[in-house]
Amino acid sequence: MTLEKEVDIFIPCCIDRLAPQTAFNLLKIFDKLGVKYNYNINQTCCGQTAFKNGFWDEAKEVGEKFISDFSSKRYVVAPSASCVSYVRNYYNKLFYNTGLHLENNELHDNIFELTDFLVNMMSIRDIGATFNHTVTYHDSCSALREYGISEEPRILLRHVKGLELIEMDRTEECCGFGGMFAMTFEPISVAMTQEKINHALATGAEYIVSTDMTCLANMEAYIKKQNLPIKCIHIVDVLASEL
Repeated sequence: MTLEKEVDIFIPCCIDRLAPQTAFNLLKIFDKLGVKYNYNINQTCCGQTAFKNGFWDEAKEVGEKFISDFSSKRYVVAPSASCVSYVRNYYNKLFYNTGLHLENNELHDNIFELTDFLVNMMSIRDIGATFNHTVTYHDSCSALREYGISEEPRILLRHVKGLELIEMDRTEECCGFGGMFAMTFEPISVAMTQEKINHALATGAEYIVSTDMTCLANMEAYIKKQNLPIKCIHIVDVLASEL
């Protein structure tokens, strides 16, 4: 299915700073599918970190800019379930019955995580990617519990040529990141990350795949420190492989 109208692309801070190639791979996917896109160079953060650490005034200020940056009435697509679920679920707490009430409601209906957009809005299953590796999938807390996606990423992965998806035990459990949780409760966070990685290693997979870069960065840091035989990769990078 070819999308008839242009979409706006939102690139979260974590991808902009930690994995810019993932952002370019998102464009590669849209080019392959014939999706017209727009990137507003003035975009910044959605404000999630400030909000979830109690700085609501600062989060509201950032959120006002975010709503302004994405006020085109086009679909907004982002490679991050965490950021999109924050905008969908928590902007109402900041902008309900304010001057941006209607604009926020409109953004709520227009913003999508990438795999949800591809599978449910565009009816895409097979992008045409090839990735000759075994992978296991990590359900991030935000994707599973706040956004509500689970099957969509798996549908896309199962249609990647050469890819073998092996499910890990207790895939729905947290990887230990949780934003500031990983810094405030470091020993608990490390123990959770260790358990998650052990489940992934038990599958024999070469890669851990997820929709959220923050989870992947957290797990990758542990993997590198422990010199473990597994890697982390964003689902966008898998779907863009060999396009």
